[in-house]
Amino acid sequence: LQCSNRGIPLSLEMQWNAAFLLPILQQLMVDGVAASQFSEIQEPEVIIVAPTRELINQIYMEARKFAHGTCVRPVVVYGGISTGHTIREILKGCNVLCATPGRLMDIIGRGKIGLSKLRYLVLDEADRMLDMGFEPAMRKLVGSPGMPAKEDRQTLMFSATYPEDIQKLAADFLKKDYLFLAVGVVGGACSDVEQVVVQVTKFSKRDQLLEVLKTTGSERTMVFVETKRQADFIATFLCQEKVNTTSIHGDREQREREQALGDFRSGRCPVLVATSVAARGLDIKDVQHIVNFDLPNNIDEYVHRIGRTGRCGNTGRAVCFFDPEADGNLARSLVKVLSGAQQEVPKWLEEAAFSAHGTTGFNPGGRTFASTDSRKGGSFQRDGASHLAAALSSGADDDEWE
Repeated sequence: LQCSNRGIPLSLEMQWNAAFLLPILQQLMVDGVAASQFSEIQEPEVIIVAPTRELINQIYMEARKFAHGTCVRPVVVYGGISTGHTIREILKGCNVLCATPGRLMDIIGRGKIGLSKLRYLVLDEADRMLDMGFEPAMRKLVGSPGMPAKEDRQTLMFSATYPEDIQKLAADFLKKDYLFLAVGVVGGACSDVEQVVVQVTKFSKRDQLLEVLKTTGSERTMVFVETKRQADFIATFLCQEKVNTTSIHGDREQREREQALGDFRSGRCPVLVATSVAARGLDIKDVQHIVNFDLPNNIDEYVHRIGRTGRCGNTGRAVCFFDPEADGNLARSLVKVLSGAQQEVPKWLEEAAFSAHGTTGFNPGGRTFASTDSRKGGSFQRDGASHLAAALSSGADDDEWE
């Protein structure tokens, strides 16, 4: 894809956003949709929902760019900015509303957004939007007064990972005969990313991290940890070791999060310590290295994390610290991801996988992920709420996404 006015290649995330933004905007323009400032209740034709402030703002910036010079007006709403300012922006006219779940339901509850004209509902990072954290908000949204029935609207869901349990949940939001489109290997790791697994103990991780960062120099490196407290601790530790580092997590103020990303993008701080808030969808150019200081609780999140590098034909390197005592439940899934991407699997990791029990995400049938339409492999009968809650709770962490 090329930007039509400048001939500039679109990044991978921009292409992802364009996949739903361009067709929707084109149809709105064909139908003569135009923003109006003469209503106290705005009724957007499109609502786009994403789990984090950074991601939804990125989508909004793309929508604003693609809609430039037209009568279609996008608006973004998310936590961390003044509610009064948000309402004033909405009342200037709103055709495409980009929002995080909490702030979206707040604005709807204040009576500033009507849903009767909604034609397109888009969930980006759909697996995250339908897990146990956001599912209630999404059900409340589609059950809100005026929301068109699923047969009368188009519902689009996008994600690089789409587990079977989430597909079953998604069926409640989609038309009965919905289309499932897979591009490449859903849930698979890119072979352009060199994956290296290092065996560590809990108390050797910091020394190992310093050794890795000695080899990266000034190249952009993202270090993923599991908790907000750990993010601050590791960032402080690296700064004390004279490594220019910043951090991002859900407890930081919005201006602090934006400043951290700005410092990382500019190279002022070539190391960014992050929780899962930065694992999905963010378009950051030239990230050469990923370090999983703490492994996530599920293999899907691992795939999203290492996907921050090796983008658009570039190569990248992802180092994973594996503590057998803490991470043994991921051993089999990790072996499958490595093998699927033609990466070297350490012998000790194979042995750990062989002896592992109750491996998270492990599928004895040979597939780590639901990379195909699960309707073709069986019925959509419910397995029971307890099974689903157990499967999804393993992905919960200490971070505040929105």
